[in-house]
Amino acid sequence: MKTQGQMNRVFATERVHGDRRDWHNLRGMLPFLWEFRGRAALALGCLILAKVANVGVPLILKDIVDAFQNPQLRTLVLPVSLLLAYGALKLSASLFNELRDVVFARVRYRAMRRLSTRVLEHLHRLSLRYHLERQSGAVSRDLERGTRSVSTIMNYLVFSVMPVAIEFTLVGGIMLSRYAFSFALVTFGTVAVYFAFTFAITEWRMEYRHRMNRLDSEANTQAFDSLINYETVKYFGSEDLELKRYDGTLAEWEQMAVASQTSMSLLNFGQGAIIAIGVTGIMALASRGVVSGAMTVGDLVLVNALMLQLFIPLGFLGIVYRQIKYALADMDLVFKLLEREPEIVDRPDAAPLQLREGGIRFEQVDFHYQPERQILHAMDFAVEPGQKVAVVGHSGAGKSTLSRLLFRFYDVTGGRILIDGQDLRDLTQASLRAAIGIVPQDTVLFNDSIHFNLAYGRPGATFAEIERAAEMAHIRTFIESLPERWETVVGERGLKLSGGEKQRVAIARAILKRPRILIFDEATSSLDSHTEQAIQQTLSEVAADHTTLVIAHRLSTVVDADRILVMEQGRIREQGTHRALLEAGGHYAAMWELQKREGNDSVVVASDV
Repeated sequence: MKTQGQMNRVFATERVHGDRRDWHNLRGMLPFLWEFRGRAALALGCLILAKVANVGVPLILKDIVDAFQNPQLRTLVLPVSLLLAYGALKLSASLFNELRDVVFARVRYRAMRRLSTRVLEHLHRLSLRYHLERQSGAVSRDLERGTRSVSTIMNYLVFSVMPVAIEFTLVGGIMLSRYAFSFALVTFGTVAVYFAFTFAITEWRMEYRHRMNRLDSEANTQAFDSLINYETVKYFGSEDLELKRYDGTLAEWEQMAVASQTSMSLLNFGQGAIIAIGVTGIMALASRGVVSGAMTVGDLVLVNALMLQLFIPLGFLGIVYRQIKYALADMDLVFKLLEREPEIVDRPDAAPLQLREGGIRFEQVDFHYQPERQILHAMDFAVEPGQKVAVVGHSGAGKSTLSRLLFRFYDVTGGRILIDGQDLRDLTQASLRAAIGIVPQDTVLFNDSIHFNLAYGRPGATFAEIERAAEMAHIRTFIESLPERWETVVGERGLKLSGGEKQRVAIARAILKRPRILIFDEATSSLDSHTEQAIQQTLSEVAADHTTLVIAHRLSTVVDADRILVMEQGRIREQGTHRALLEAGGHYAAMWELQKREGNDSVVVASDV
């Protein structure tokens, strides 16, 4: 366990690194501002005009007070011009502040939009390995906080930090030009001490915020996972376990939150004390000046008004600085994600797939997810154009890995995969995937209408084509029997549909895509025997003019294949037609007999690697 000294050194190192990251992330915001640089400049101009008008108000107020002090004017009506000027300046300050808000709104919200879109685009570019390893709940919460932080930082910089900086400059200029240097010295000294105190304490407190963020994401992930696995939680009666895990994480978060709030109270008191001392010092100097006759009562009012205008927003600046630091911590999560390089990228000279006949060739393909666990060993086979090749084997043999490699979700670690003689690594991913259609074993649908999920196969398809694909997949009658028909919402991940209904949607979607190469990954595993027979006929018709790779657990679904590959532990043990393999009396024949004895036609085997 680390000692307190070691922990302090770790935190100090993290703070130094964090400072570098903060500046790096602030620079990363510049491209999002550059699009509306004209608007940003106009907003800055409105801001300066608003502050000039704001600082001008105390100057007019001084003249009004001094007019009352003049014996010659005591019996006269207060000069109307001063009142009009006072009102005009107040109105101008309000007008230019509102104009600044209106002009800058487009900049702020467009930056949020651009960043959100860029993050989603980058997430889609990241490889399958990242998405299998990520925690959806934590990513969702981090992205929400991160994109919101862009708006927060812009909002504080334009509406809080810059106004105070401009006002401080104007007030400092008035102090130096009108009064003794001691006034400016006290003012600048107070601000300097205030900033130093605020920055030092806030940096110390940031570790609490980082821990709160981590624990918040962890708690959100636990809640998200327990809800996704709702049925599993109910199967095992684990509600109390899930609540205990969730509450335990929130208990740690609570400790950090209380420590953060306590330290914030210390910070607020210190800031208030510094401002009180500074204002008292300024008023003491001004009062002495009035008594000595060096200053008028109007000067006393002016100095007091300027100090209030400066120190009131300065009091909020401490909060603003903390919020900016928190927002930068949140933003860092997003920028780190954007800096993550995709595992699979197109080569600079990658070319679109030139699809001719659709022949597939695996040449001595080796593959592993982790170096210590080899999945495929020297896989060597071909699927000739228009041919139907089936891959069978026990769970864990590596069958479904073939489809992932064919889609180039991963790159092979040895050998190569060719389509019409073209190495997949030399092709653009978009053109490769456009040529392949798949019916996966585990079909996940969008939380949208059935029509949307079907049309996803080819967004430009006509409704008649969608109806035809649904009919071929034997799901049109079911859809038209629903109260909302094609506009029926299927629920998150398609949970409102049965496994068989989802699989038929996937089949219709693949039919609609009209690819040259088809992959059926246990495409009928969730169907009853009667529907499976009808669908098998449909799949045979669809595959007639396609190069087809069938990954199967139930051997009865691949008896008509042109060639069957029998895999075991990542290697091809046997290959041939159904009849030839039975006659050979090897692994395939043993599997066939086993499935006949178990009545496998009514059994759904566990999913494969």
